[in-house]
Amino acid sequence: MEATAFLKGIGLGGSLIVAIGSQNAYLLRQALKREFVLTCIAICVICDVVLIGAGVAGMGQLIVEAPALLFWIKIAGAGFLFWYGLRAARSAFNPGVMAASENSMAGDRRTVIAAMLAFSLLNPHVYLDTVVLLGSIGGQQAGNGRWYFALGAMLASLLWFGSLGLGARYLTPVFAKPRAWQILDGVIALVMWALAISLFL
Repeated sequence: MEATAFLKGIGLGGSLIVAIGSQNAYLLRQALKREFVLTCIAICVICDVVLIGAGVAGMGQLIVEAPALLFWIKIAGAGFLFWYGLRAARSAFNPGVMAASENSMAGDRRTVIAAMLAFSLLNPHVYLDTVVLLGSIGGQQAGNGRWYFALGAMLASLLWFGSLGLGARYLTPVFAKPRAWQILDGVIALVMWALAISLFL
C-alpha cells in the first residue's frame, strides 16, 4: 500500500510539474546560459517540497477558504509575468550572441534568486496544484501512505528540475547561434503573457 502511494505521488506529481510554465521556462534559460543553475534547481525543488508537505499536512483547506489571498497572488503574479514577458520579447527583437559556456556568469546571483522565487511562488496555480490538489489526494491515502505519496511527488520534482537544469547543456551547440536565442526568447515571452492572461480566465 505504501509503495502504491509512493508511485501515485511520482506519477501525479510528475504530470503536474512537467507542464510548460514560467518556472520551467526560466530554469531552462538559466541552464542554457549556465548561470547559477544549481541554485535555481535547489529553489525549485525546495519550494515544491515545502508546498507539497504543507498540502499533505492539511494546509490545502486554508488556501481554498482564502480566495482574497489567491486574488492578490494572481495580481502580483500576472504583473510579474507580463513584465518578464516584455523583457524576453525585447531580447528576441535585439538578439546578442549569448555564449553558453561555463564562464558566462554575467548575471547577478541575487537577481536570479529573486526571479526564481517569484516564478516559483507568484503563480496561484502552484498552490492549487501542490497544496490543494496533491495535498488533498495525498491526504486520502491510508495511514502513512500520505507521506509516501508526498515523498513520491517530491522525488518527481527533484528528478524533473534536476534533469531540466543539468540536461540543458546538451543543447549548447544549438544555442551557439543568436537565431536560436531569438526563438527561445520569443517563445518564453508568449508563454509568460499567456500565463498572465490565464490567471484571470
